[in-house]
Amino acid sequence: MEKVSSPSSSFSRRSAYLEALTQEIKKKLTRAVVSPAQTRNLLQDLFADIALEVDDRAKDVILSKEEDLITSDEADADGPLCFFDVLADYYVKVSERGKDILDLMVQLWSQSFASHIFSLLFHKWLFEVELDNQEILLRYSSALVQGATNVFWIDIQTNTRRFQSLFRYLLEEVALEQIRLKKIPIQAQRELYLLLSRFIFFYNSVDKLDSFLRNFPEFPNAFLIGGPGDFLVIELTDQLQKLKVEPVLLHYLSQMKILQGMELRMTTSTRLKACLYSFTSPGGPMYPTRAVRHAAWDALDSLFPVGRYPRHLISLFFRLLYPWYWPSSCWNFVVSCIKAVLYSIVRLIFSRREKPRQS
Repeated sequence: MEKVSSPSSSFSRRSAYLEALTQEIKKKLTRAVVSPAQTRNLLQDLFADIALEVDDRAKDVILSKEEDLITSDEADADGPLCFFDVLADYYVKVSERGKDILDLMVQLWSQSFASHIFSLLFHKWLFEVELDNQEILLRYSSALVQGATNVFWIDIQTNTRRFQSLFRYLLEEVALEQIRLKKIPIQAQRELYLLLSRFIFFYNSVDKLDSFLRNFPEFPNAFLIGGPGDFLVIELTDQLQKLKVEPVLLHYLSQMKILQGMELRMTTSTRLKACLYSFTSPGGPMYPTRAVRHAAWDALDSLFPVGRYPRHLISLFFRLLYPWYWPSSCWNFVVSCIKAVLYSIVRLIFSRREKPRQS
């Protein structure tokens, strides 16, 4: 007869496993402190370890339905379950276990990958504990924003969503929850909102956009720039200019239509229009592909329908100035026409077959 493990034994196994992981992290951080020549490599290896997806054998130990920890359903909702997800919850529930790690992190504060590791392990701890020293709180908050920025860019460069759970927590549990948000200084709040503005499209969270803009903190230069929508669009346009991965750029452009109807200042609107227009022409400095050009035209025509046909006419005129693009343009035009004719014929055939059945 198979022996069923009790909830207490399951909890003990999980605690022992997480404590072993904590000890391994402390060992690597200690080696990084005492071996300056190897610090970068050690921190990089540690970051890679805690960003790994939890394997099936470890999930049997970590995941539990009895305890109020991470469940399988929550892990599936936010993408792959990684070790930093489990450890971040552990250091909130058993905060003394992360104290030694945090002390070592402070000694490595200026090193590469230190902010990456801090943001992954302590992003929940920062908003759940009480810190009275405002200077230390600002330092931790700045490290969180910097580290989150770096790891989100890793996702963009690889076109993955490994750190989606971190973004979802910062957006839904911090930015949209004033109680947690007000635990960090106002300067860090502004930096956090600007960070989330740049990646909210990438992590498919546009359904939270209205609530996000309503909770936007006040900026001292708002009278020059505009409201929350202006700050959001400015960050998005800067982000678009930096994107080099085509699937990610297409994903951003496909979601730009959500900005339709948003009240923007004239300068912000012109900035957005110029940014989208820069992706519509072949050649330098962007060298956008055909798919990117069409996605940019769709977004531009949707957001700025006034002047749509003159824009296309001007674009066609400038295309005629570059004869080396004519063959590819003619070929794509012929292929598009053939596809349109074939689709029309197929639709006509199926529609005629349906009419006798209906009668």
